[in-house]
Amino acid sequence: MHAIACALSHLRRPTTASVLLLVVAVVLAGCSVPSIRSQSPEMAALMELDADVKLVGDYATAWGVLPQRVESAALVTNLPNTGSDPPPSPQRTALMNDIQARGVVEPNRLLSSPSTSLVWVRGFIPPGVRRGERFDVFIEVPAGNDTENLAGGWLMESRLSEMAVLDRIRDGHVLAMAEGPLLVDPVSSTALDGKNKVRAIVPGGGVSLRSRSLGLVLQPEHRSVAVSKRLGDTINRRFHAVVRGSKRGVATPKTDRFIELEIPPEYEHALDRYVRVVRCLAVNEPAGGRLTRLEMLSRQLEDPVTAPAAALRLEAIGEDAIPTLRNALESGDDEVRFHAAEALAYLGESTVAPYLAEAAAELRSARPAALAALEVLDDANGIEALESLLSSASAETRYGAFRTLWKMDRTMPVVRGEQLADGFSLHVLDVAGPPLVHATRQVRQEIVLFGVEHPIDDGLRAEAGHRIVVSTEDGTARISCFTPGEEDQLIECPARVVDVIQAIAEVGGNYPDAVQFLQQAYSMRALESRLVFDAIPNAFDGRKSIHEEVSSQDIPEEIEADVDAGVPITATDSAGNDVES
Repeated sequence: MHAIACALSHLRRPTTASVLLLVVAVVLAGCSVPSIRSQSPEMAALMELDADVKLVGDYATAWGVLPQRVESAALVTNLPNTGSDPPPSPQRTALMNDIQARGVVEPNRLLSSPSTSLVWVRGFIPPGVRRGERFDVFIEVPAGNDTENLAGGWLMESRLSEMAVLDRIRDGHVLAMAEGPLLVDPVSSTALDGKNKVRAIVPGGGVSLRSRSLGLVLQPEHRSVAVSKRLGDTINRRFHAVVRGSKRGVATPKTDRFIELEIPPEYEHALDRYVRVVRCLAVNEPAGGRLTRLEMLSRQLEDPVTAPAAALRLEAIGEDAIPTLRNALESGDDEVRFHAAEALAYLGESTVAPYLAEAAAELRSARPAALAALEVLDDANGIEALESLLSSASAETRYGAFRTLWKMDRTMPVVRGEQLADGFSLHVLDVAGPPLVHATRQVRQEIVLFGVEHPIDDGLRAEAGHRIVVSTEDGTARISCFTPGEEDQLIECPARVVDVIQAIAEVGGNYPDAVQFLQQAYSMRALESRLVFDAIPNAFDGRKSIHEEVSSQDIPEEIEADVDAGVPITATDSAGNDVES
């Protein structure tokens, strides 16, 4: 804000060009985005006083906040004669080398089998991931292969790394492993399109082999040991985390250009917000400056245009800003109330839960952020607010509330569910609202039933994979499994979704089999309940330029060396004690 305030104070008669430049500055200013509306003389004076305040974001940019792409050639097995023998290619060479390294006998015979296919596996390791955490992997048959369909396939264990494919595949360190059953898109509008049949996903099929660091990179003109330490001290006066059993500041200045950041528990699933708040911390606040900033931000919080940035800066101030944010809860504007409640949630004020639940239900654009803030309120207020959303008419709101409750405490009775074959889970929620069946293609293999009764009409004959057939008659479902060389299996159960899904798992079916059954039953109008896939609230974030992200392709060697540096610069915590890694 200080930069724009300076611009305003020097523009006596702004031209069209200067106004355009100012608008661009507003878009790129990150947390310090004031309104470009006409300001009162009093407000202009407050902004001018604030112009000399320097923020962490004026000195440093974020690093490690974008997903890291990893990939590999791999082998899919268990195909019902829909695979192919891959032609010569860099991918085949890489796969052959991997198969031989594993001691497989007759690898060419394995690759030529119609029950196997060469595939290219790609995943994106999330920022801030911890070793052992899972992520989705995406599967595709390379061009030039004759594989017809990946449905029913199993991805064999694959080693994923950062790669470059030129005349040959050049790979780096193995960063993740991937394995699991393939889920071919069950809701494609072009089911007969061959491309959709040779693309798949393994929800949560990737496992990260290492934790990813999050940090700040000092801009070239500010790189020095003194500035790095000063920024670390500023951050540690505001944020703390428990590291190896002891409470300490989150910032560790590693070198004159890199500061490593631990993630406080309340921001574990809100890294984007955490980085923004860190960059809003004031580095040099003159005497009496805090009161001036609070007054200015209070005015900006009243305006829906400037409220988002003002709330972030107030959140960065911390406890001193709580009264200002509480006052904004009385605003007549929905968005102002939401932004104030969101900031208060991250400051530990659980009484704002009803405001966040209201935003999740009524403001679709605010729904992802409102649910994320409710997750921070891990107490009776937050849980009660989330449970109230489980009966909403909106599938996105209902499943968003379920997913948030599950992340808070997966043993909670309302979301606990049961584990079925191959680790996929089934959850039955006894809640009001229209009956809804939800299945995921992201993160986890799970089916969630909102409401207990989900009947299946008579006269259905549907497939669940290439071995299982489900038929219904007189309120009874027959689940038949035919496996070559084995005795046929038959289970009869009530013609309800929960019973049929359990029976599919009992005869050896996996998650893709269960999803295929649901999709066929729904498309044949035999499933009375609404069927929805991936109703996960996701906000489009067009503000990535504000991060000024330093990608790994820009300075990999420099930053990686700084991350691994053995002797950090000494920083201090809020009590003035030295903090070391």
